Amino acid sequence: MRRRDFIKGITGIAITLPLVARAQPEQMRRIGILSPGRSELRDPTFSMLNAFLQGLHELGYTEGQNLAIERQYAAGSSDRLRELAAELVRRKPDIIVAFSTTAARPAKQATGTIPIVAVAMADPVADELVASLARPGGNVTGTTFLGPELVAKRLQLLREVIPGLSRVAALWHPNAYSECTMAGVLNEIEVAARALGLQLQLVPAVGPDDFVSAFAAMAREDA
Repeated sequence: MRRRDFIKGITGIAITLPLVARAQPEQMRRIGILSPGRSELRDPTFSMLNAFLQGLHELGYTEGQNLAIERQYAAGSSDRLRELAAELVRRKPDIIVAFSTTAARPAKQATGTIPIVAVAMADPVADELVASLARPGGNVTGTTFLGPELVAKRLQLLREVIPGLSRVAALWHPNAYSECTMAGVLNEIEVAARALGLQLQLVPAVGPDDFVSAFAAMAREDA
């Protein structure tokens, strides 16, 4: 092929492709956002949502142009999450993004067909969100940060960081995940503490009002 023919060919491609792209109207994608938090800047799920939207923008999706987003915030109410999940499903989005296990569970209960991307799940298998990590099945995928088997490793690292560590207090939320997941986590941390020779103090806190008494209990036990 002669050089000028090659250049003409490249130029033809460069001119033709944009014309073809413009000839096809861009499809509007619809995303439902389900969050257990609040629509406030200081809420951690709000920060995650902003990062998520920035990532979509970098991939070519812009809200109001080729992307429509329905946001639902439960403001800390698990009962409200079930309501909001059902409302999102009625609106038939292309996908539902659920922030945390707390939002993913009602989303899955509301639909078995709309794809659900769950951000920062606990134990998706124990919480009955997926069949297994290797073969999730169903309509849920996403990321997980917590598994009962990781608890022992965290205690090991804590003892390495603090030489002479003997008493550990663990602040935990009884309703953060499913009963099965919480039971697994508590069992693992108790077993790991015994194996490492650590005295463990489990301190529950359901909400902010419990923090003062929880930390007072830790102080009394000299954790």
